[in-house]
Amino acid sequence: MNRLKLEQLLRQFFLEDIGDGDVTSETIFPAHERASGMFMAKADGVVAGVGIIAAGYQLLDPRVEVTIMKQDGERVQAGETIAVASGPVGPLLSGERVILNLLQRLSGIATVTRQAVDLLGNSSTRICDTRKTTPGLRMLEKYAVTCGGGYNHRFGLYDGVMIKDNHIAFCGSIARAVKTVRERLGHMVKIEVETETEDEVLEAVEAGVDVIMFDNRTPDEVRAFVRLVPKPIITEASGGITLANVAAYGATGVDYISLGCLTHSAPVLDMSFNLRR
Repeated sequence: MNRLKLEQLLRQFFLEDIGDGDVTSETIFPAHERASGMFMAKADGVVAGVGIIAAGYQLLDPRVEVTIMKQDGERVQAGETIAVASGPVGPLLSGERVILNLLQRLSGIATVTRQAVDLLGNSSTRICDTRKTTPGLRMLEKYAVTCGGGYNHRFGLYDGVMIKDNHIAFCGSIARAVKTVRERLGHMVKIEVETETEDEVLEAVEAGVDVIMFDNRTPDEVRAFVRLVPKPIITEASGGITLANVAAYGATGVDYISLGCLTHSAPVLDMSFNLRR
């Protein structure tokens, strides 16, 4: 996770929530009063984003000290302490909600990702995410996927070519779209093509693309398509895949399964922040 980008995000989030000041905490508590706050899990899951606690409080008040009890990627049970923050009461309470919101969101994503990975068992197929992330939170949410044992797909439109049905329709063919890309981009940019039929898979193979995606296909169709693709080309299944059927797709021999539900549908992992003197 990029620390500079994280701090930039946290500044925006704190400004949104705190504004010109926390009128409640600043009114009630004198500046010298200190306390400790425990971030605790209220449900079982996988932790992600604990670094946000220290980074957030460092921005609000460098006097706050954070002790991490659970590392990113570790399983946590309800009632366990994830981290303890100690320092002036005001900053502890002012930063509580933003930090909790992020920690719960990322841990929820990590938990769902781990569930998907576990459902595949010892399969060589990898779970990866998509661009179906919350605007402004992509870096954090994709990091959470890795904490759950998953892998990242491209981060945006800028770091990889994905030729989809609309690109193909307006170009006229997969071959023409791939040829155009190769003429204009350097060798460091990978090319992925989305396919739905056997003919499209064979055309993508002939074009020598780096990755072939089987879009909205059944496990049986994916299994048949995988056999058409030579080993140097990476295969990916996507579309309509959930925790309920991911194991069936993992048995097809496909290299990657991309799941939008990891980020767009993951429930938060419930947590609390309890203050004590």
